[in-house]
Amino acid sequence: MSLSINKCLSVLFLTLILSSTLAFAQRDIDPEDNPPLKDRMYFGGNLGLQFGTVTLIDISPLAGVMITPRFSSGLGATYQYYDDNRFQGASGSSYGGRVFARYNVLPNIFAYTEFETINWNAYNFFNDRFQRTWTDAFFVGAGYFAPFGSRGGANFTFLYNLMHDNRNSYYSEPYVIRVGFVL
Repeated sequence: MSLSINKCLSVLFLTLILSSTLAFAQRDIDPEDNPPLKDRMYFGGNLGLQFGTVTLIDISPLAGVMITPRFSSGLGATYQYYDDNRFQGASGSSYGGRVFARYNVLPNIFAYTEFETINWNAYNFFNDRFQRTWTDAFFVGAGYFAPFGSRGGANFTFLYNLMHDNRNSYYSEPYVIRVGFVL
């Protein structure tokens, strides 16, 4: 039953996102016009929802600025709430921030790099207990931008964590796939 609820919520959320991003118009930035900062900024992020035996809520907004017509950079934040009913005490929250850079190789294909730091409740093998810790990740990868209308769109990004460590990384695998929206 929870699987069908998750599917319904996913379809509803995607429909809302798609319908809201169609109203915005993306501007082509001509560097010779010397556009103001507000015309070169963009906003977006990721929102993840999972309910059932494992509940996960992920809110990860970002803000970026186009430095040149092909290169942009920005900042982002992450907050995640999780509750895993399979294990006692397997609930809590994680939070952190990131700085990223993106270079458009082709109009819809981009190279991407990101440094992220996350505070989470990690298991300490020496003390045989969980404790809060900061963990860093350095991602490199590429992505595809699928425009919606003339302003917004979806980013499909495939990343590899160069700092991945099986015992101390926040992510269980060095590969991360993200889907997000920008306006």
